[in-house]
Amino acid sequence: MCGSARVRRMIGEEKEKYGWKKKLRRIIKREEDGENRWIPSDIRIVRSRRKTISIQIDEDLQLTVRAPLRMPDSAVRKFIEERTDWIEKNMRKMMERQEALKAEPEDILTAEELRGLAKEAAEYIPERVAVYASLIGVSCGRITIRNQRTRWGSCSSAGNLNFNCLLMLTPPEIIDYVVVHELCHRLEMNHSPYFWAEVERVLPDYRKRRKWLRDNGEKIMRRISSPL
Repeated sequence: MCGSARVRRMIGEEKEKYGWKKKLRRIIKREEDGENRWIPSDIRIVRSRRKTISIQIDEDLQLTVRAPLRMPDSAVRKFIEERTDWIEKNMRKMMERQEALKAEPEDILTAEELRGLAKEAAEYIPERVAVYASLIGVSCGRITIRNQRTRWGSCSSAGNLNFNCLLMLTPPEIIDYVVVHELCHRLEMNHSPYFWAEVERVLPDYRKRRKWLRDNGEKIMRRISSPL
C-alpha cells in the first residue's frame, strides 16, 4: 500500500470547526516476529499563530502536528501523507526504546520525594528565570512547578511558565537550558531558526545540553508512576 493510501486509511473525519485542536484517527500496521501488530492512537492537530508546520511523537506514541491557524486541512493532510515513512520509522524506534526501558528496573519516586523536588524547584528555578529573563530581555507571568512524564517545561502565549520538578534531578546546566528555552518562547512561540539563534546567543553550547536531555531525560521521567 502506498504512503498516501496508508494515511487516507489512517485519517478519519473527526474535526472541530475552528481547529485549535483536531483529532484524526489513525491505525498504523506493524509487523513483528512475522505477525501483524496494530497500534491505535490519535493524530492530534494543534493550531496556533506559528508560521511553520511540524510533527512530533511523544513517549506515549501520541503523534502531534502543530500547524498555522490558517493552513488548509488539505495542506495538513498532505504534510502527514508525505511523512508516512518517517512516522512509521520513528514510531518503531519509540516502541523499541520503551521496550528497552521496561527491561531496566525503575526507581519510582514516592509522593513525598516528589513534593520535596517540587519545593526545591519552586525555590531554585524562579531565581534562574530572573537571571536569564534579564539577559534575554523578556518578562514572564506566573511560574508553576509540576510533575510530568512528557514535558520539561512550557510557555503559554500569556507568558506563564511551567517547569517539571524532575529538573532538580538533572545537572544545573540542564536546568538553565530548559529555562532559557522557555524564556526564548517569549520572543518566538515556535522553533524557528530565529528562536534557536536566540537560544544559542545565550547558551552557545545549547546543543550539548539538549543532547544530554534527550539521552537521559526519558529515564528520569519514568521515575514518576502517576501524577500527585
